[in-house]
Amino acid sequence: MHQGFFAPGSVVWDLAGRNKYEAIRDTIHGTTTFRSIPGLDLQEFTREVIAREEEQSTGFGRGIAIAHGRTPQVPTSEIALGVSRGGIDFQAFDGRPVHLLFVVASHPDRQIDYLRILSSLATLARSELFRQDLLACLCPEEVERKVSSAFNGVLQRSYAL
Repeated sequence: MHQGFFAPGSVVWDLAGRNKYEAIRDTIHGTTTFRSIPGLDLQEFTREVIAREEEQSTGFGRGIAIAHGRTPQVPTSEIALGVSRGGIDFQAFDGRPVHLLFVVASHPDRQIDYLRILSSLATLARSELFRQDLLACLCPEEVERKVSSAFNGVLQRSYAL
């Protein structure tokens, strides 16, 4: 199991993208999460995530989107977070703008880990307190600490089952 989710540099604070595609691009290119993966072609990964988004919106509802892509260039799953106080239209099923955009990268052979990550993020997304707590943060480092603690706790419980 990967232990380093939401390390320093994994949050883009105040996304500037006006639409979901710009927000995805800004989150992928604006964090050290993906830039620090040796051999990962950021342009290709961005295209893959956007292609997945074009198939079906990853706007989860409740102000959260979980965009994702799978590539053999990623040895372990990685997650970055983009925060938009103003909100971005993701064509979410509930029609609400997205304020928290998670971008997940995983290896195609790591299906179980991938599903656990998506499930853990979905679990957190259901918590109004969690969402409000992240949006009330004053800096990206505070977001990283809070999301890391909450996410890793939920993920570890999923491995204990």
